[in-house]
Amino acid sequence: MAFNMRYGYSAHAQTDGPEGGPDATAQGPKPLDQLPRLARDTTPENPWPVSVISQKYHDAVKRWPGSWVEGQIVEINMRRASSGYITLRDNFEDISISVMGFRNFVAMASNFHQGDRVVIHGKPDIWIKATRLSFMADDIRRIGAGDLKVQIDELRKKLKGEGLFDQENKVELPEFPKCIGLICAPQARAEGDVITNVNLRWPAVKFKVVHAHVQGVQCPSDVIAAIQKLDADPEVDVIIVARGGGSFEDLIGFSDEGVVRATAACQTPIVSAVGHEDDWTLIDLAADLRASTPTDAAKKVVPDVREQWQLIANARAQMNMRVHARVDNEIRVIEGYASRPSLTHPQTMLEPHQRFIDESTQRMQLGLTRLVDDASLTIEKLHASLNALSPQSTLDRGYAVVQAANGHVLDDATRVSPGDVLTLTLKHGEVVTEAKTVNPE
Repeated sequence: MAFNMRYGYSAHAQTDGPEGGPDATAQGPKPLDQLPRLARDTTPENPWPVSVISQKYHDAVKRWPGSWVEGQIVEINMRRASSGYITLRDNFEDISISVMGFRNFVAMASNFHQGDRVVIHGKPDIWIKATRLSFMADDIRRIGAGDLKVQIDELRKKLKGEGLFDQENKVELPEFPKCIGLICAPQARAEGDVITNVNLRWPAVKFKVVHAHVQGVQCPSDVIAAIQKLDADPEVDVIIVARGGGSFEDLIGFSDEGVVRATAACQTPIVSAVGHEDDWTLIDLAADLRASTPTDAAKKVVPDVREQWQLIANARAQMNMRVHARVDNEIRVIEGYASRPSLTHPQTMLEPHQRFIDESTQRMQLGLTRLVDDASLTIEKLHASLNALSPQSTLDRGYAVVQAANGHVLDDATRVSPGDVLTLTLKHGEVVTEAKTVNPE
């Protein structure tokens, strides 16, 4: 009777339907003595209720002995003082188990972290409300850092040494992208978060979505292929790799060496939006920009259209203000010019120029007179010198110029022979004569 009361069973009979099975309109459950005692005795017409099978599982698991189990912490939640949860992963196989503990266990596990290798003691337990198996722990001990954590840290050091994480290799994101490449799981919430938030901020952008596995064995190869596909597409301006939060184990594919190298080699700007703000993977270090969540990635790759319109409005207002200020300033300058005497009495503008012309004319006349006088004096001096040096002046003093028959001037008697015809040029006229006698000395 206690069992019946606990699970809502009473002595009231359950009415069968027309086929002899349970009737959906029955007013109460079957009495316990009418239910099959063993699982092999159940039939479609006489099954066990969920509460019964959950209780039987619980009773069977309760008889299992306690044990020590070794593994690596991939997820830990000890935020509540009364209970805590750990996801423990096998050191060599892709197998995990959920571990739960209460107040004493929480106190012991409060200093443990993701990636620690531990041994935990406990017993299996079935939570009847959800028929969920868990490992109820009562002791935990650290035996070292987790193999995966060590491997990822070694890989990080190796890739950092190769320069894959260097800041100078990062590509700047375009300010106004026209097409965004999105890598995510099919029907993932991350896809909706990115597309919805991008469209709210910048509706003009379009998307090219490539679906890929974002956890498990296929994750690295799918993500690498998706990155290479979008990088080869000339229409894609920026790539977002998006995945919602998860355990260390779920996100480990994004720390794969091939994924990191494909991200670093990507020529198109790439944004990693893997997990939540506290989740870090190696793809975050190789990406050109790291977003804390897919929603944060949407905010970082596109501007806010409202902010841009406000910037434009502010810029136009500033331009109008400057133009008006410039025009007003020019008007004041023109008004100042218009009030000057040079414009009210324009002839005053010509007076200094007229004075300059008059003074220049006087200086030119004086200069030309001096030049003419100097030139005349020079000519007179040259004329006197020419007259002094001219053969004519010699002839004027009574001398004659003697020329041979060939016209050569003679200055030596030895060049003349008796009988040679000579021409004598005098001051006035010439005399032709014949040499009679030649005296060389």
